Amino acid sequence: MIGELVLFSVLAAISVICGISMVLQDNPVRAALNLVAVLFCVAILFLELHASFIAAIQIIVYAGAIMVLFIFVIMLLNLGTPEPMKNVLKPQSSLATGAGIMLVIVIAMAIVAIPASSALLPRQVTGAFDVGLAMFSPTWLFPFEAISILLLIAVVGAVILAKRRLS
Repeated sequence: MIGELVLFSVLAAISVICGISMVLQDNPVRAALNLVAVLFCVAILFLELHASFIAAIQIIVYAGAIMVLFIFVIMLLNLGTPEPMKNVLKPQSSLATGAGIMLVIVIAMAIVAIPASSALLPRQVTGAFDVGLAMFSPTWLFPFEAISILLLIAVVGAVILAKRRLS
């Protein structure tokens, strides 16, 4: 019990540090590598919850395939030094800081408001069969397809931006 708490605390601290570092990085490739570190920490947290299938999917899909897509888009757009962009975004930094603080407050209030034995919490999902049933049930089928369409739109947008930059 105490070991699980220590492991969770260490992984949570590493995730938060890598997440903050990802947002503050000037180099997009280093930011993507920090995101990989966060995704690996989340996969280990899934292992701690005895959800080995979800942990494997986390590593294969997110830390593998999605990150390859991110790196491909970064290289396709040939993002160099972001110095000119910093001056453009300076007026928005105080607004973004305020929005981030409000988001943390709302999430904290939501966590405090949900009781530990809530009916909102899903039943335990342990295997591929359970994940497949949950993902393709009428409840989650539309969000699953919406995310796939959103990723397709993001890839098409990246290609369009790259073509404009080359011509």
